[in-house]
Amino acid sequence: MRYRCAVLDDYQGVATTVADWTPLGDRVEVVTFPDHFPTEGELAAALADFDFVVTLRERVPFPASLLDRLPRLALLVASGLRNSVIDYAAARANGVTVCGTESSPTPPVELTWALILGLARGLVQENTALRAGGPWQSTVGADLRGRRLGLLGLGKIGGRVARVGLAFGMKVTAWSQNLTEERTDEIGVHLSPTKEDLLATSDFVSVHLALSDRTRALLGPAELSLLKPTAYLINTSRAAIVDQEALLTALHEGRVAGAAVDVFDTEPLPADHPMRTAPRLLATPHLGYVSRANYERYYGQAIENIEAYLAGTPVRLLG
Repeated sequence: MRYRCAVLDDYQGVATTVADWTPLGDRVEVVTFPDHFPTEGELAAALADFDFVVTLRERVPFPASLLDRLPRLALLVASGLRNSVIDYAAARANGVTVCGTESSPTPPVELTWALILGLARGLVQENTALRAGGPWQSTVGADLRGRRLGLLGLGKIGGRVARVGLAFGMKVTAWSQNLTEERTDEIGVHLSPTKEDLLATSDFVSVHLALSDRTRALLGPAELSLLKPTAYLINTSRAAIVDQEALLTALHEGRVAGAAVDVFDTEPLPADHPMRTAPRLLATPHLGYVSRANYERYYGQAIENIEAYLAGTPVRLLG
């Protein structure tokens, strides 16, 4: 029997070149899909004849309603070891094995700092003006040294972001619901007594929390109103942690100096989405994990998972 494997959302068209798929030989036909399927119906129709599916991060939800429509699906491989958009109970009920891959925290750390620096030095505005023959210098950069960097979350990614902030000479403070002084001492940063204190005193606030019932809409209108008018907000974590409408309002009303966002409630963003045109916003299309090394790891381990499944010994099981 020859199996069929679908690779979803291969936007850059690199899934079959960044990893060696030849170990699967003639046993598996690999088909990549470069475009996102906008509806569940279109996705179900496209995947109807596939045994395996490889999906990147949490781009594509796999609820029970979709899994019930894919009777041929046997293996779902998600990049990363955590995925909140797969219904694991429904997968088990439909006989679908769900596996994951490792994911490096380095790319989102690097993107976070690219966004912070881009905001602080007005890189997009200045580059746009220079290329268009506009004014020579129009912004005044915000300094990092001596400024306060507030981190919501101090895990694998937040801890690395903190160390870079310290290297820039910033005062770094952190808060999360379970954060301990032992952890902040380990990194060498200050433990903020409350979320509100962190928001009110920081010059840059960066979000590095996992999405859960406790963190969903953690930053709403009341919380965003605590930010200084000279402060910047950066979110490379999960869109649902920050109330999108409240952030748009703050940006349009000039109640914050700016924001940088890499994650959105709807991805890809519709062409007419207000986040595409919001003032004071530096936005990137969910690039946090998108790096060559990470892709090599994702697809390389996806191949390992498929090989293990074919051998009857699935690895890196999720759910």
